[in-house]
Amino acid sequence: MTLIDGKKIASEIKEELTYRVYALNSRGIFPELSVVIVGSDPASLIYIRDKKRACEETGIRSVLYELPEETSEDALLELIETLNTDRAVTGILVQFPLPKHINGMKIQRAVLPAKDVDCFHPMNTGLLSIGEPLFLPCTPAGIIQLLKRSGVEIEGKHCVVVGRSNIVGKPMAQLLLAENGTVTICHSRTRELSRLCAEADILVAALGKPRFITADFVKDGAVVIDVGIHRADGKLCGDVDFENVARKTSFISPVPGGVGPMTIAMLMQNCVLACEN
Repeated sequence: MTLIDGKKIASEIKEELTYRVYALNSRGIFPELSVVIVGSDPASLIYIRDKKRACEETGIRSVLYELPEETSEDALLELIETLNTDRAVTGILVQFPLPKHINGMKIQRAVLPAKDVDCFHPMNTGLLSIGEPLFLPCTPAGIIQLLKRSGVEIEGKHCVVVGRSNIVGKPMAQLLLAENGTVTICHSRTRELSRLCAEADILVAALGKPRFITADFVKDGAVVIDVGIHRADGKLCGDVDFENVARKTSFISPVPGGVGPMTIAMLMQNCVLACEN
């Protein structure tokens, strides 16, 4: 079993990005990410702190807009429009979740697709589906990099994705298809879930249930990528029962230290790409 070190790979990607940022800076061009948060969700504040640190590490300027919980939808849309038209701003990220009185889909559609570094705008998800993306969705793109940089061959392999969310499951399947994997998508209504998972050469667990994927779901020698992150019994864990599953795998990503750092690294890559574009 080989442990996939997401921190190390993410660090390598961010170091590569610093050279691209330097090249832009030498031409008088400066990538700038505007991050908008409404309210004070504790998890969101942690994510924003990590993103700010990643921007500093790669040389990307970051500007944070902290709005009170009671901010109206119209006020948020007005700010997004201001950022859309500001030529200094090359990337825009609206931190989710938003307060219940704000329509999240409406906000996603308001961000200019060329600055949508989260790849949430319907235009960008549509371009992804036809194989001509402006950007790649951060978590699935990070998983592809984890696999490739660990020497895992995707082409021709049976890839099973457990989860069908718009953020991870669906785009993950599309990116695996783009790498010539043979893809099965499973979800909460899937029959014989454990049998299908046990047929996977590459298993991506993104279902949002702590330690749900047990050893019975994994065939000997499979590659397992754990997208989930939870706090259970006072410890951080993923969607995979790591201790019992790891011994059956050829490669496995841990939680924490696997997919999480890669998501932020790929966000940085999208910020640089947006500026280059």
